[in-house]
Amino acid sequence: MALTTLTGLAGQYDWPALIASAADTVYRAAIQTPLQPATRLSQALGVRVLLKREDLQPVFSFKLRGALNRLAQLTDADKQRGVICSSAGNHAQGVAMAAQLLGLRALVVMPATTPQIKVDAVKALGADIRLIGDSYDDAQADALVVAQRDGLHFVHPFDDPYVIAGQATIGSELLTQCAQAPTAVFIPVGGGGLAAGIALAVRAKWPDTQLIGVEHEHSASMQAAFRAQAPVTLPRVGLFADGVAVKRVGDLTYDIACNALDALMRVTTDQICAATRDIYEDTRVVVEPAGAIAVAAARQWSAQQKNLDSNAELIAINCGANLNFDRLRHIAERAAIGEQREALFAITIQESPGSFKQFLDALGPVSVTEFNYRLSDDADARLFVGVELRADQPSRGQLSERLRQGGYACEDISDSELAKLHLRHLVAGGASNVTHERLFRFEFPERPGALKDFLDAMDTDWNITLFHYRNHGSDHGRVLVGIVVPQNH
Repeated sequence: MALTTLTGLAGQYDWPALIASAADTVYRAAIQTPLQPATRLSQALGVRVLLKREDLQPVFSFKLRGALNRLAQLTDADKQRGVICSSAGNHAQGVAMAAQLLGLRALVVMPATTPQIKVDAVKALGADIRLIGDSYDDAQADALVVAQRDGLHFVHPFDDPYVIAGQATIGSELLTQCAQAPTAVFIPVGGGGLAAGIALAVRAKWPDTQLIGVEHEHSASMQAAFRAQAPVTLPRVGLFADGVAVKRVGDLTYDIACNALDALMRVTTDQICAATRDIYEDTRVVVEPAGAIAVAAARQWSAQQKNLDSNAELIAINCGANLNFDRLRHIAERAAIGEQREALFAITIQESPGSFKQFLDALGPVSVTEFNYRLSDDADARLFVGVELRADQPSRGQLSERLRQGGYACEDISDSELAKLHLRHLVAGGASNVTHERLFRFEFPERPGALKDFLDAMDTDWNITLFHYRNHGSDHGRVLVGIVVPQNH
């Protein structure tokens, strides 16, 4: 679509002049980031996918651009007093680095839930820190009070024309990096500053390019604003993608988004985790969840398009890579499900010798990724089973039907948040009716069918009371087994 004449708040500014001026400022610290082909992902989707690598900025996110441009415009009096900002982490690092470069005092108010890697990075850049509340909005409320009390200049993370113009330099770079207008550009949306800036920079020259804002499903504040036709405050936001966890978009960014974005998309946590893997496999870089949501949307959008030409070009903005290392475990656990490469089932089997092997025979020649069992009573046993899904093997539905035809009570729980977060870890604890139980830990070379080979090697007369196996893709499979061993054995 063509960018219509901006009205309201957005219409008060000369955006071409602001963006041109920002280009003279942001490269004092920011870099022009590459537009990198995602070869593996392109092959998987059948289109050309390009990654705008804002994760390569000195503070590992695009936020340095807007922060530096905003601070450079301050009056001498404001510079002397110092600045304050509220941030979930990336804007904080941008402000801290910009303040350090300009020799200003900076106070950063961050939610107490901010990943430690971001807190440590801000400290290393010389800023003072206050940790307040559970969300960005809690931090912002506190920062505004402190700014008023102490006379500090508040640097808004997104709803500021100079911040938006700074982020717009990403769009200006895209115009020079692309030989032709791309089919679509996917832009992460938190408060809306990044999407507004890129849209302002490229819309006039790329009127037919789809500009698509992307939000995490648990913090879709721009979609809520579009529905209400004005910014609204969400009662809560999810913190998994903390870089876009904003309860209320900006008034200015909303005005621009209404005029310049073609669509908004929402992505799930599992889709973000799958996109994180996609990016890693093409770049060997692990981005933060907010940095992967554009790729998650590009994958989803391309699958929804009918007759999408193989020459289509999709650009995804990788907006940041400030990830707590401890979160990798969760991302890896959910990535296979997000890519539809793992299915989870709750199965009931008869409690009898050899029932494990019979179940695997009914399941067929598929790769089991997880197998959890705990004896509960003498009649039935309940299993938590993960299965790898591949193009050359049965689908989730086909596996469920195969098991039901084999006489097993089977429920597909792949889409259950409760199952993914909790049930897989609850197959443990003592069984009151079990005596003479001993626990054994086994290791065996990991390969397809290894679990079935292990069970084939076990004596079918053994009474198994507990069984836990998880394939983590390592060299060896590891199994914890509980077995009843009579006292005379």
